[in-house]
Amino acid sequence: MRVKFFLLSCCPFIVTAVMLTVIQPPFELSLLAWVALVPFILVCSPAAKLSHLAILAYIVSLIYWLGNLYWMAPVTALGWAAFCLYTALLWPILLIALRYCRKRNWPLFIAVPILVVGAERLQGLFLGGFFWRLLSHSQYANITFIQIADIFGAAGISFLIAMVNGLLAELLIAAGQKNILRVRYFLHTALVLTALAGTIVYGRWRISQAEKFIETGPLVASVQSNVPQSVKESLQADDEIFDSLLQQSRQSAEAGAELIVWPETMVQAILNESVWPFMVSSQRSRAFDKALKEHSNNTAFVLVGSPGGEIKWENDGTVSLARYNSAFLYTPDGSQAKEQYNKVHLVPFGEVVPFRKSIPWLYNLLMSFTPYDYEYSLDYGTKYTVFEIAGKDKSIYRFGVMICYEDAVPAIARKFAVDRQGQKKLDWLVNISNDGWFVRFNSGIVCPTTELAQHAAICAFRAVENRLAVLRSVNTGISCLVDTQGQIKNGFLAGNLPNNAMERKGVAGWLADTVPIDKRVTFFSRYGQWLDFCCALCLVLLIIVPPLGRFFSKRTKKIKG
Repeated sequence: MRVKFFLLSCCPFIVTAVMLTVIQPPFELSLLAWVALVPFILVCSPAAKLSHLAILAYIVSLIYWLGNLYWMAPVTALGWAAFCLYTALLWPILLIALRYCRKRNWPLFIAVPILVVGAERLQGLFLGGFFWRLLSHSQYANITFIQIADIFGAAGISFLIAMVNGLLAELLIAAGQKNILRVRYFLHTALVLTALAGTIVYGRWRISQAEKFIETGPLVASVQSNVPQSVKESLQADDEIFDSLLQQSRQSAEAGAELIVWPETMVQAILNESVWPFMVSSQRSRAFDKALKEHSNNTAFVLVGSPGGEIKWENDGTVSLARYNSAFLYTPDGSQAKEQYNKVHLVPFGEVVPFRKSIPWLYNLLMSFTPYDYEYSLDYGTKYTVFEIAGKDKSIYRFGVMICYEDAVPAIARKFAVDRQGQKKLDWLVNISNDGWFVRFNSGIVCPTTELAQHAAICAFRAVENRLAVLRSVNTGISCLVDTQGQIKNGFLAGNLPNNAMERKGVAGWLADTVPIDKRVTFFSRYGQWLDFCCALCLVLLIIVPPLGRFFSKRTKKIKG
């Protein structure tokens, strides 16, 4: 009986896990997203033993996350394990909440999306936020459906998908109980179909009105290197990497690009002149800085990713160095712009070991599990820098830079997009990343992982949420231009990368295209992740309130007794 129970209970979780795996890039079986949660919902029966179901849900969820985030393990095994152990808890939490809803016969077509979106928001709370593999991300290529993200964010698409899953599960349960012909189920079906129809109508309307609000911006270029992190970290190919990027950058300039973007940290030298006097040797930094100034002079604006530094004078007269992951802009007058962007959202364990100041003993313990025997943590940036460039027609354009996984955090793009008065302050966004961490290097061949395609897909939602195009420059790929409708553009006006954007993995090259500038200010830009927070609050209350209610009820009975 136990074996039979295990198989019957475990199979639905496994089926859901498999479907949630293949709906995401690069598998692209996105249609399965609309039924992927049904087995999970059905197995959350009030008649089943909760403890057994919760254990099975956690085990399957843990395997799902460990397997689908396998590319994190070589970079930060501790971060990979910690994140998966935490996120796997969300399945048992969902199970408990869904079981409670089913026990009270609440409409699943509305309960499921609230709980699922709430769980996705809680997923993003871990160590600063990591919004990855959301239901909505599976629909990145469904341009019509994702337009509602400018109101609800990516959560709106997840909500809609989960709503369909909830309705299907509700109808299957009703069919099993032979009462599917009740009026309530016709009403629920009508409401879900109305939501789907409304999404399609809204999406087509927003796309059709784009011509009224979008103007053609300057020609911008993205250069892509193809350097695995193991090669980059050897420090033996610094000059070769730089020269290769410089060559591609020159080709971009010859094509007429007014802004040329290089990937994250591919210039392996601190470019802050104020830091050079305090360095043991600043020769390499000076050489790279000089080459970039000569390249940009009378050519184009050139944005590069590089380590950043800042000298801090302590009260006792000692000097300390703040170290950043930074973006520097070189101008056509042959100088470095005074503005610099320092990454505000660092990757836990990959760029910073948490708790250094707040819980020193825990920090020291975590350091013992890292692959480094030295303090490698970077410092957090604090300013959302807006860069300005002058176009050939003398127009002034403004853009912000998201480094690495900052594009996976909706709040960061939103803070770049609008000022405190809710007015748009940018013309487009740039995402520079070093995804060379997440490729395998075998016999001189770069082998991409699933991370590359999924990372590119996430950018589509930042573009729609804020109606800002996103220019990506990514080491090992995928470099591309995402328009303000969230479409990852294939092709370009000039370049030598593959025509199909999602095929730009494990190759080097460049592309140049005109960037669209959208004048629309979105509801999401002004009000943020309001849907996510509301759903997360409902999920938390549903987990906390019923046990508290039972506890106080028992106390009251004892007092009366």
